[in-house]
Amino acid sequence: MEEKVPPQPQGDYPPPGAQGYAPPPGAPPAVGYAPPPGAPPAVGYAPPPGAPPAVGYAPPPQGYAPPPQGYAPPPQGYAPPPQGYAPPPGQAYAPPPGQAYAPPPGQGYAPPGAYAPPQVGYAPQVGGVPAGGQWMAAPAAIPGCPQGLEYLTQVNQLLIQQKVELLEAFTGFETANKYQIKNTLGQNVYFAAEDSDCCTRQCCGPLRAFDMKILDNNQQEVMHLERPFRCASCWTPCCLQELVVSSPPGTVIGYVKQRWSPIYPIFDIEDGNGDLILKIEGPCCAIGCGDVEFMVKSKDDTEIGKISKQWSGLAKEMFTDADNFGIQFPMDLDVKAKACLVGAVFLIDFMFFESTNNQNNQRTGVWQ
Repeated sequence: MEEKVPPQPQGDYPPPGAQGYAPPPGAPPAVGYAPPPGAPPAVGYAPPPGAPPAVGYAPPPQGYAPPPQGYAPPPQGYAPPPQGYAPPPGQAYAPPPGQAYAPPPGQGYAPPGAYAPPQVGYAPQVGGVPAGGQWMAAPAAIPGCPQGLEYLTQVNQLLIQQKVELLEAFTGFETANKYQIKNTLGQNVYFAAEDSDCCTRQCCGPLRAFDMKILDNNQQEVMHLERPFRCASCWTPCCLQELVVSSPPGTVIGYVKQRWSPIYPIFDIEDGNGDLILKIEGPCCAIGCGDVEFMVKSKDDTEIGKISKQWSGLAKEMFTDADNFGIQFPMDLDVKAKACLVGAVFLIDFMFFESTNNQNNQRTGVWQ
């Protein structure tokens, strides 16, 4: 049997599976590609110095990056919901009529909660403290000055306006009087509200006893006026008019007392101890188509101010008893004396300018 001899490779190539061969002596180094990744190392020699690097693939990365250590923590709760709706760009929502939105923080106003809370207790009757209008800025506390009377240290004139009550104007039903007390700039300083019962107002008319509560812009009562029931004629000298002024409520700071006189209305202003500090003298006839003035004098009869009942116009004078008064006094006058002059305005209004049931029964003088 003839033995088969495997075919011999033709040329100078090594047979399959051969690990290559060394180049013949003196042959230049082979220039070619680097073996593919994973191929067994070539058998031969290193390239000569200065030869270009072999062209091939970069070595594989040295392992993989470690996996993240756990998951990111969840968000801590939800964001608070937006406070209301934002207006369209370039626009703004207008506040409701008669109101105003608070300015943003940092615009010069005190932050919310910086003001004293409203006083718990007496609340003005319907139509009480006005919502609109500008209030006078609250001054700083002054040692020795009753709380709430610091406003009076900054003024030497006040305007007291009685509010028109439509029910009283159209029906003649006597309602509790209410007043706005303003400075010369038209800013509200105080608000005064009469506290009396319906039966007393209808039966006793201008002679009725009443309490008058004077409130500041925080609706805190800063002054309390008390008028007992008294006669108002010069024929009863033993029972003349009197008004007690307290500030704070419960602490008497002065009195307004009518002095007997057969011709002129005269009032004494006394301090809390009953000592005379001022006098008020009115005209012989407290009626007419014009202003009616009551002069404020010191103990030595020096004129230092006045209380003026201002003419409000024929229609208002005829059909309502809503009156306007002005007070003038020295700037450096003691605040307690100023408070007593404010109380004197209300006593004068009830004595001479208050009508009953829309009847023109105002008094013309002390003899009536």
